Amino acid sequence: MYDAVLFDNDGVLVTVCEFSVFLEATRRAFEGFGVDPEPADVEAVSGVADPERVREICARYGLDPNALWRRRDREATLAQREEVRAGRKRPYDDLDVVRSLDVRTAIVSSNQHETVEFLLDHLDLRDAFDAYFGREHSMAGVERKKPATHYVERAMAAIDADPERTLMVGDSDSDLLAARNAGIDSAFLRREHRAGHEPSITPTHELSTLHGLYGLVGTSAD
Repeated sequence: MYDAVLFDNDGVLVTVCEFSVFLEATRRAFEGFGVDPEPADVEAVSGVADPERVREICARYGLDPNALWRRRDREATLAQREEVRAGRKRPYDDLDVVRSLDVRTAIVSSNQHETVEFLLDHLDLRDAFDAYFGREHSMAGVERKKPATHYVERAMAAIDADPERTLMVGDSDSDLLAARNAGIDSAFLRREHRAGHEPSITPTHELSTLHGLYGLVGTSAD
């Protein structure tokens, strides 16, 4: 059994935002610099983007990549807060499973650290996790996101996790690859939005809900 579990955030603990939320946030970021960007460039920057693609786009518009990304992340953070307050970004029904696990837990998200922190406070979930890590508002944060192991390793250090007894739960290929890169086991959580997805990385386990963790880790009822 595992005695430490790392969780991705969006698509695992809480629902994902519509991509249009990030498109609008990114448009506002460009507009803040007096730039009217091409739609393809907005789309490229709206996701947790490839750093080199962001730099190439910024070079064409004469923008500093770090300045644009900080504003983009700030706009995205504010937009996601509104989605949470409106109930459009909400916890999954099985989130209480996390509270019943008798293991050390941490969140490792490619979302902004500030966004993760707001979610935990708004949903009164601070006590459900021993640690949590999201990206800082910078290009360096983008470069350190999963599948890189930077935040995974920080989370493991924070909860004193043994790699041989640590499980990463995620809903994306980047989660699974980050786990493999860090030398830990993975569980692919096949939420509804991943119903037809076939991971390019073979996970150690596949779950349909967080309840599947009961067969893999100890619980407070054990």
